[in-house]
Amino acid sequence: MTETSSADSAPKSETIEVVKTVVYALLIALVVRVIIFQPVTIPSASMEPNLYEGDYVYVSKYDYGWSKHSIPLSPPLWHGRIFEHQAKRGDIIVFKLPRDPKVDYIKRLIGLPGDRIQMKNDQLYVNDKLIKHVSVEIVQEAIGEGIVRPVERIRETNPDGRTYLTNDFGPDQPLDNTDVFVVPEGYYFFMGDNRDNSLDSRVPPGAGGVGFVPAENLVGRARMVLLSWSPGASIFKPWTWVLNLRPSRFGKVLH
Repeated sequence: MTETSSADSAPKSETIEVVKTVVYALLIALVVRVIIFQPVTIPSASMEPNLYEGDYVYVSKYDYGWSKHSIPLSPPLWHGRIFEHQAKRGDIIVFKLPRDPKVDYIKRLIGLPGDRIQMKNDQLYVNDKLIKHVSVEIVQEAIGEGIVRPVERIRETNPDGRTYLTNDFGPDQPLDNTDVFVVPEGYYFFMGDNRDNSLDSRVPPGAGGVGFVPAENLVGRARMVLLSWSPGASIFKPWTWVLNLRPSRFGKVLH
């Protein structure tokens, strides 16, 4: 009888050990995702030419401290941020969409609390000063099925001296002229690098845009493109896992 009991207990012990291992692994993965980093897939062209649809991006979670949005499903455990650090102009940031916190957006931070932001005649002004910009080149870029149009690449230098490329489709675009936006305390103002193809803080939430973003909604800073697949890749089409790879984008550091 003793031998039988020992034999029965061995499989149970192994099962318990397997369950414990799985639980520990899940807890470690959760801690890493909440505190250290989160991978994000880029779903649209609003951040071209720096991020492309299908990029798989490393997002650090510790740059600005942590909020409830650092945790999956954003449980209402506390308000505000723990160990908060103010974000910097020019950071590419993942944040929860204010009008629908279930949705992640990724844009570039343009305006800090108290800043005055305006687009005038296709030019960006921050605190009533024209942002330095230089035309780099004209490229032909696909913007839809079979549609290609010329796009001007602009090198922009923000007030803190950080430089990055933006896309410009030319004058007389819908968002080339705006009112002055005064960023409220505790909020940020974001824009896509693909300036004429981005629903961002220039567009009010009621019109499908972002509006001002509460500091609490920041998830993390996008640091690097880890992997990238061109549009059309699908988990249900295994051949696209290789055929649609874009190795030239692997390891691209984001500025």
